[in-house]
Amino acid sequence: MPAPTFDLQSHSTRSDGGLEPAEVVRLAAEAGVQTLALSDHDTVDGVAEALAAGAHQGIRVVPATELSSIDGEREDMHILGYLIDHTDPALLEALERFRADREARAGRMMDALRELGFELDTAAIDARIVAGAPIGRPHIARAAFDHPANAQRVADEGLEDFSALLVAYLIDGAPAFRRRTTPTIAEAIDVIHNAGGVAVWAHPYWDLDTDPDVLDAIDRYVAMGLDGVEAFYVTHTEEQTRFAHEACERRSLLTTGSADFHAPDHRLFNRFRAFELHGLEPNLGPIA
Repeated sequence: MPAPTFDLQSHSTRSDGGLEPAEVVRLAAEAGVQTLALSDHDTVDGVAEALAAGAHQGIRVVPATELSSIDGEREDMHILGYLIDHTDPALLEALERFRADREARAGRMMDALRELGFELDTAAIDARIVAGAPIGRPHIARAAFDHPANAQRVADEGLEDFSALLVAYLIDGAPAFRRRTTPTIAEAIDVIHNAGGVAVWAHPYWDLDTDPDVLDAIDRYVAMGLDGVEAFYVTHTEEQTRFAHEACERRSLLTTGSADFHAPDHRLFNRFRAFELHGLEPNLGPIA
């Protein structure tokens, strides 16, 4: 079965990816992607560079961002905004506000890791702060994983890379995890709509485990104005993909998809078009 020609979530050095935006676009084009979204977390700083690279590479780049959002007790539910006006002043102000909250949380998580006995190599984080770039959990996890003082502990705990340390210590329920305070799902959707975009819930089965929970979230988010769901995703099973796709079809929602590219050396998200359609028809609506 041929791989999809669109890939609607990817990340660059403007958030937690490993490559510059133009390099992300170049690799996507080489991989056969025809429609790409650069969707860095809580920022659009790489969009202009990606659009210019897309014109050079002959690939359509969709202006996008991914907003880490709060849903009750759930932290970091991700809402993708596509076709946004990445120059809109109100959008830029909202993103600055969201990043400030994200950075305050990052400080609390670094403090928590230190309280748990980890040393942190913060040189890269400090450089990002000076450059005005957002700080995410992958950067914090790498600061702990890369510090030589933690090498024995990392080996003893079987943490094979910084992503494993992130899962062990920095996800919801883990000992160094700390919550954000903004935006809520509704706020994220409103910010996207006010910037002229469409709002899509990213990777539902990354955040939730069961079909009933996913269905409940879809219905609640639709009531807040959600336009679609990322039904096709690199870690979704065929059963999960079919369930999400059918739920969206019944509600006339968009169904998008991505391999969530971060870098060629990322443990999970390392190549474009690495997700399956399972014979189903995506509904990209205006994104197409």
